[in-house]
Amino acid sequence: MFLDEVHLFVKAGDGGRGCVSFRREKFVPRGGPDGGDGGHGGSVVVRASRHWNTLAHLYDRHHVKAGRGEHGRGSNQTGASGEDAFLEVPCGTVVRDLDSGEILADLVEETAQVVAARGGRGGRGNQHFATPTNQAPRRAEPGAPGEERHIQLELRLLADIGLVGLPNAGKSTLLSRISAARPKIADYPFTTLTPHLGVVSRHHGERSLVFADLPGLIAGAHQGAGIGHRFLRHVERCRVLLHLVDLAGEQGVREQVQVLRTELELYDPGLLDRRLLLVGTKTDALSDPARVTALEALAAELGVGCIVISAVTGEGLDSMLEATFALASPS
Repeated sequence: MFLDEVHLFVKAGDGGRGCVSFRREKFVPRGGPDGGDGGHGGSVVVRASRHWNTLAHLYDRHHVKAGRGEHGRGSNQTGASGEDAFLEVPCGTVVRDLDSGEILADLVEETAQVVAARGGRGGRGNQHFATPTNQAPRRAEPGAPGEERHIQLELRLLADIGLVGLPNAGKSTLLSRISAARPKIADYPFTTLTPHLGVVSRHHGERSLVFADLPGLIAGAHQGAGIGHRFLRHVERCRVLLHLVDLAGEQGVREQVQVLRTELELYDPGLLDRRLLLVGTKTDALSDPARVTALEALAAELGVGCIVISAVTGEGLDSMLEATFALASPS
């Protein structure tokens, strides 16, 4: 199951209570206070790990609680600190405070971590309150409560190239031809229900890029139409976007591209500044060559590259990959 968003309640451990105690030992008169400090509460830590690809392992885990600190004891014994609770999430997970909307961390790198809820400080024992005028204090501090908050974990896939297009534009077929990924392929819209990743290598493995096949977008996707809106967040990390245009479809070339650009802009205007390549698909089923001319003219208007391909026959795939790798190169 692919799951890219979960909500959790996290509670850090409370600090242990300080101890009120006096030293009582034979042949040691007036031993004085010896109450130990309480242990610190454990924290809830969210850590990125490449062992996970989705957040599905957290689906049924609604509450996460760290261990509380032990109380202090006599003979100046400090209570043990509570154990931290670690949440492992995929690389690319954004941690957000659900109530305030504040982003706590964007965990991109392996082992990157953030303290989502900090444990409470242990209370001081009465040994800390002895003074020349109060040599037998009967005072100790209670432990501080641990932090608690509702957090949202939001996965944004780490992909170099994003394949975007209307439903049934040929994204899954293309990914299956250029990589070892095996997304579901069928002759009906919305075949892809979740994003799929595929690694494409060139030049004998010297360079490789991660391609993301995203569910199809339709008009109104930014407002919740269709299912593609749920996965628009995964486009945010892509350096290059390939707009797949169905040359054999019912909708016109310009209309398809306009829908894609409009939905991306309404979701995040910055997405229109990404490097872009227009890819005309399904040339094997093309009946009107004028559509290729229209796509080339539109690409010239937008100032972007244009490639026509057939994922079925393999036509144009090498040219598309060369152009894509060139766009993805650091400038």
